Amino acid sequence: MNEMEALIRQYLNEHGKLDCSDAYKIAAKLKCPIREVGDAAKALEIRIDRCELGQFGKIEGGVFDVEALNRLTPLLDDKNRVTCQAARAQASGIGLKKIRGTLKEKNIDVTYCSLGCFTEKKRPRLYVKTKTWIENAEGELLFGKGKTEILELIEQEGSIAKASEKIGMNYKKAWTHIKILQKNINDVMVETKQGGGEDAGTKLTLVAKEYMDNYRKLQADIENYANERFKELFLRPRNKKEFKD
Repeated sequence: MNEMEALIRQYLNEHGKLDCSDAYKIAAKLKCPIREVGDAAKALEIRIDRCELGQFGKIEGGVFDVEALNRLTPLLDDKNRVTCQAARAQASGIGLKKIRGTLKEKNIDVTYCSLGCFTEKKRPRLYVKTKTWIENAEGELLFGKGKTEILELIEQEGSIAKASEKIGMNYKKAWTHIKILQKNINDVMVETKQGGGEDAGTKLTLVAKEYMDNYRKLQADIENYANERFKELFLRPRNKKEFKD
């Protein structure tokens, strides 16, 4: 047994498959091209699992991120696709979790797996999309994907003005969204340095972070249920036959 085979067998998961992330660890240890690990696994009849870009196998986590989208957009072809290698390269400094979540959110397909698991998808992929928001009795939108994004950017940039500019929203509108939310929950979401102005430094309160975390959990739970139900109703094998008594 050579070193490559030994490492592959050492890293097998509980299902006897090699996780995508572990394949990259092996390539780093052996200082070899990642494709060599994929080819070796294939020769051993060992399947790759849990694609870090979310293309196959169940992998936890994934968050939409504006910066990730900005990095991916110039790399897309005319069919809204990006290569595996190019997508992974954009994770520097922000992490694969944000790349994975952004690919899913924007229905961006991935081609030419660096491990050799696939080249191009041979048939159209179907998706179910869900949208969850919280509103008050008057129907005013209080919290949802947009609010989460602007709060995330405020946390990253330390400024409402900079966050607004990055998401393409004017300062007044962003601040109005926050004030409506604060009024309805009767608590503070952001703290701004005294001295005011659009360029004043801003940070999120613990209340804001709790709302963001809980909203992500709620949306993830809804998406997981919707995806499983969608598969049951729409993605059954076409050759499956139903028998009646």
